[in-house]
Amino acid sequence: MKPKNSRRRFIKNTALLGVGLPFLCHQMLSCESKNKEENNQNVIGKKGLNILILGGTSFLGPHQIAYAISRGHSISTFTRGKTKPTIHTKVLSEVEQLIGDRASNLSALENRTWDVVIDNSGHHAEWTKKSATLLKDKVDMYVYTSSTGVYYPYLGDYISEDTKLLLTEPEGIEDEEMKMEYWYGVMKANSEADTINAFSKDRSIIIRPTYMMGPGDTSDRFIYWPLRLSKGGDIMVPGKELDPVQYIDVRDVAEWTIRLAEQKLAGTYNAVGPKNTQTMKEFVLDAKEAFPVDSKLVYIDDFTFLKKQKITQLVPWIMPEGNNYGSARTVNQKALQNGLTLRNLKESVIETYNWWNSDALTDERRQKFELNPDSMLVKEKSILEAWKSYNNMS
Repeated sequence: MKPKNSRRRFIKNTALLGVGLPFLCHQMLSCESKNKEENNQNVIGKKGLNILILGGTSFLGPHQIAYAISRGHSISTFTRGKTKPTIHTKVLSEVEQLIGDRASNLSALENRTWDVVIDNSGHHAEWTKKSATLLKDKVDMYVYTSSTGVYYPYLGDYISEDTKLLLTEPEGIEDEEMKMEYWYGVMKANSEADTINAFSKDRSIIIRPTYMMGPGDTSDRFIYWPLRLSKGGDIMVPGKELDPVQYIDVRDVAEWTIRLAEQKLAGTYNAVGPKNTQTMKEFVLDAKEAFPVDSKLVYIDDFTFLKKQKITQLVPWIMPEGNNYGSARTVNQKALQNGLTLRNLKESVIETYNWWNSDALTDERRQKFELNPDSMLVKEKSILEAWKSYNNMS
């Protein structure tokens, strides 16, 4: 998972939608994909796993819990007891909820055993080291949720699981956002190493997701696209048409994580979609098909202009320059060969939109995002006018 305060700062956006909910699919948050139903058949008759999730109440965790319980597994979570999920809230009542603090109080994990631990909240290497050391003789497999952020700076065209990682932060970096990127990548890389040091490669699963999106997203990085595309009209699209993009539905990561644990498929994997290389133009054309409204895509492909407008990212698009050149050039063959399945983009966009407009969120939560004067959607009209003037002057 990516850092919350970085170059990929969350988009603080929008204007209230005029579109209703004609796109709701029946029981969107509770229905299961065909792949999930097929996979459920594979665990019938098998003994369920006893799984501990460090975290579990934020974005990724509730999806993991719902999927795991549907496959006959039992779940314990370890949290500070502060985060309230907006998805799968009824399922969470079936979970053993352990309270503690990863920095200072792991007592709830002592004198207990589990089959698998899934570490979703390893936000400091020391936290991972402590929990892995404590549990190494009490748990069979340790799953660490890392990030493709370990590859920062993204300098190559082919970034694989074997790409060399930085384990120390470089000195002399003055840019604050760049400092955060280096810190995050190094922290995740060291956390991976601490996992393997405690559990060995044979008992460790390292998952490196790219930008996750979908129902329950707390980051507000991706919601711009479902909201904006649902309104139609002239839609600003930053970047060159052939700029690569990568993203993944959180549910695909969650469900695959559980299947990896079931099969004890130790190793390191890039959890990256889509299945095949996709450009920014292809992404937007596919995503807009989720909404039956008239729209016109206005491509702003001049990086100089975009920088003047302070637009260097609009996830999944990241301006592919400098340290971010290879941000969307991570390979996913190993993950696909080991069972990663990917929803189609249209489904992800519709269901993210439906979740956003459901009772899962308060009006206050929505309006805080949609009415933010600094949001890209609120600024879009003036940016398009400036782009038109810019072209006329060129």
